[in-house]
Amino acid sequence: MVAGRAGIAADEREALYARSAVFRICYNTDISHIVSKTMSTAQSIVVSMRLPAESGRRLKRMASRHGWTASDASARLVEEGLRRAEFAFIDFRDSAAGRQAYVQGSTLAVWEVALLLRTYKGDGAAVARHLGWPEAKVRAADHYAEAFSAEIAEALSDNDAVDLKALKRMLPQAREFVAKRPKSLRRP
Repeated sequence: MVAGRAGIAADEREALYARSAVFRICYNTDISHIVSKTMSTAQSIVVSMRLPAESGRRLKRMASRHGWTASDASARLVEEGLRRAEFAFIDFRDSAAGRQAYVQGSTLAVWEVALLLRTYKGDGAAVARHLGWPEAKVRAADHYAEAFSAEIAEALSDNDAVDLKALKRMLPQAREFVAKRPKSLRRP
């Protein structure tokens, strides 16, 4: 038995990996440990990194605030950074529903733009006019929604599950109203 970097014998580590593909070695600022992967069921790889002490403390505070491990928080932040780099106009923010992809410079989550696109039958130009945005922002949200369709479908499903009756239980002052379609969007 040869001791591995994580303080676990190499054959024990291999046995863990053999039992489950969702284990990975994670490093925090103090110790190395093995944790189960909670972000997704995809296989993961080991990436070791050093953080300045203050960054490590900030990471731990963020993880604690969300109920994550420091390892999960760092994996999420790396994933979000990669998505930001790959998709124009996309940012990530905390919301009541957890961290979500948003369109930069707006208060709309990507799934909300996807909902508008569904309402306008995929007409990105009409959604852009509706929002007063450049069409490129709507297309960016649509491209993100296509790439991460399961994530967006889940948010849309959660939204669809809330009807007026459920909303009134949460917000007793809620009332139903029907908005009139602006003349510019009416069909001739």
